[in-house]
Amino acid sequence: MLVITAGFMVVEFAAGWLANSLALLADAGHMLTDTAALALALFAAWIAQLPATPDKTFGYLRFEILAALVNGAVLFLVAGLIVWDAIERMANPPEVEARILFGVAAAGLIVNVIGARLLHAGHKESLNVHGAYLHVLGDLLGSVGALAAGAVILLTGWMLADPIISIGIALLILIGAWRLMRESVDVLLEATPRHIALGEVERQIATVPGVKDVHDLHVWTLTSGVVAMSGHAIVRDPADGQRVLETVQQRLAAMGIHHVTMQIERNHLDPCEPTDGAAGGARR
Repeated sequence: MLVITAGFMVVEFAAGWLANSLALLADAGHMLTDTAALALALFAAWIAQLPATPDKTFGYLRFEILAALVNGAVLFLVAGLIVWDAIERMANPPEVEARILFGVAAAGLIVNVIGARLLHAGHKESLNVHGAYLHVLGDLLGSVGALAAGAVILLTGWMLADPIISIGIALLILIGAWRLMRESVDVLLEATPRHIALGEVERQIATVPGVKDVHDLHVWTLTSGVVAMSGHAIVRDPADGQRVLETVQQRLAAMGIHHVTMQIERNHLDPCEPTDGAAGGARR
């Protein structure tokens, strides 16, 4: 998909320049960010597989999140430039070669449909792939918009259709960029994943036989598909510690949490205050 997108981007830039169509240039600009998104996705997927080191104990898992954040910021910039140019063109709309606009937009629509189908399978498992998928979907809608602009100009000669539809394309880019940046920032701030209710996690642990209390509970995302949890549980009988840990691990795995760190205590310990003795802890 990276090769297909990069190749057609060049065609669309050239066609937009020849046709003097901002709608095509806007769609090509979005396709440029698609190319960058796909390249970043591939690079992030590769670097995320590098092993952990003593100074990077989680390895490079979060590189894909940083890539998604940068990608979202670039999308905001691209959308702003499109809107700025569109406003200038609305004051003095230039002539647009509608036939070139319509033909290239139709080809772009086909390319983006192929891309959306290729990326659909993995977009729910990875924020990285999801970002690339959102780019392609936005570009698909952009191709529809450019196609509509070409049709309107061919049928009516109304040149304002080109900048007006370009603003619509920019708004679509902004929506995708906002969602991507919001999800990326949530991961970097170690927010509780949207699909997991912290109260339900606490209930699953608290209802394990032998558990008296649960406190200092945290759930966050390391990277796409890797959810972690840490917490403290007061267990009445220290001999039940291993059984409690195994049960907690099984219950949380069913919720999609596979990186579990659970500290077992006989009495409440404040994790922010040092203690004279070491609390019994275990990690699964």
